[in-house]
Amino acid sequence: MDAVRAVLIDIDGVLTVSWQPLPGAVDALREIRDAGLAVVLVTNTTSRTRAWIADTLEEAGFPVTADDILTAPAVTAAHLADRAPGARCVLLNSGGDIGEDLAGVTVVDDSDGNSAGDVDVVILGGAGPEFGYEALNRAFGHLQRGARLVAMHRNLYWRTDAGLQLDSGAFLAGLEAAARVEAEVTGKPSPAFFAAALGHLGVGADEALMVGDDIESDVLAAQRAGITGVLVKTGKYLPETHRAASGTPDHVIDSFADLPGLLGLAK
Repeated sequence: MDAVRAVLIDIDGVLTVSWQPLPGAVDALREIRDAGLAVVLVTNTTSRTRAWIADTLEEAGFPVTADDILTAPAVTAAHLADRAPGARCVLLNSGGDIGEDLAGVTVVDDSDGNSAGDVDVVILGGAGPEFGYEALNRAFGHLQRGARLVAMHRNLYWRTDAGLQLDSGAFLAGLEAAARVEAEVTGKPSPAFFAAALGHLGVGADEALMVGDDIESDVLAAQRAGITGVLVKTGKYLPETHRAASGTPDHVIDSFADLPGLLGLAK
């Protein structure tokens, strides 16, 4: 793969599970960087900031900094700055404070119902306990009154050390159907997300390779953007999902540890 100058890498399920490194992943990333390839970590994670992710990965031994990471919240902030500047937004998201990556976005609290008439955009992040009936019904109400629906991703589930866990894509489908709207998706598999990653690296699609555990959102979406796709059999990978996919990955490897070999890097 002499034409490859840059590698886009999903984090959860590819490099780590529940933020613990997968076997061989640290060494493989070091080998890729030592070979002079540009790297960007592209993640739909919505519960952590770029800085937190970078610190956690660095502590685990991965050679990364915050500048190497592109998150769905950061791309969402750029999307809203361009498409809905000054919009009043309601954020439905589980996990930690991601305000740092949503810089410039005006997020209002609708929990008491007082701001119901003032909401311009409903933003859906990652699912968790916050996705109860009351919160989803308030979001439904905003959409009925004309608010736009922006989703950071469409992931149906992800893998943790406790197994597969339901994600916000399942709730998103219900909101779209009930409110008769279509979400603007900012994270993977959005073409804009991959374009942002390529712009960050300064390479063309034909010079890049995407590694992911989600055959649809990571791999086939990247291939539709002209990027070479590599599916790993870790994380959320399931043989039945692979068989039923809408396309065929360019490459399939057992784990990220096998990527240097696929790239033909000397050990």
